[in-house]
Amino acid sequence: MAKAVDTEPKWYILHTYSGYEAIVKEDLLRLIENNNLQDSIVDVKIPTEQTIEEKANGKKKVVERKLLPCYVFIKMVYSNQLWYLVTNTRGVTGFCGPQGRPIPMKEDEIRKMRLEEFVVDADFKVGDRVSIDNGPLEGFVGTIREINDETQRAKVSIVMFGRQQDVEVEYVQMQKISPDAVEVPREEE
Repeated sequence: MAKAVDTEPKWYILHTYSGYEAIVKEDLLRLIENNNLQDSIVDVKIPTEQTIEEKANGKKKVVERKLLPCYVFIKMVYSNQLWYLVTNTRGVTGFCGPQGRPIPMKEDEIRKMRLEEFVVDADFKVGDRVSIDNGPLEGFVGTIREINDETQRAKVSIVMFGRQQDVEVEYVQMQKISPDAVEVPREEE
């Protein structure tokens, strides 16, 4: 059985109704702000990835897709009061765990879901040439247009479907390459 009060914030998994993930996240953020719970509920995330979809007219487009539909991840200092507030949020069916009691995620699960994966010494800057080493855009090479060290993401300009396109890439998905490296075009599906 879970302890009544923990002191360190840990990641937990919430189950939601289908299509309610964004509503749950918004309502939880509002709950945090209205009840001054910033010290108790540290973060709320819906893990997503960028994928390439082909539309009916044959055009391809990069879209953001939920990795795990019907699940929202919450980093909080567990207490019975917070359990009550969170489980009574619109769209939440409960915590993942026995009898709806939360079980904290393990370190390897947190890394796998990339909930807290940060690059320690990112020395990226605008204009750097980078290769994308994992994710749906793996194999592409581009130039950094914008960087955001706080979110550890960069806007990278790549050539996709025969034209220049800006995509958002996490620091952990890319690495710097020398400016004179030869770009090998990626085989498009």
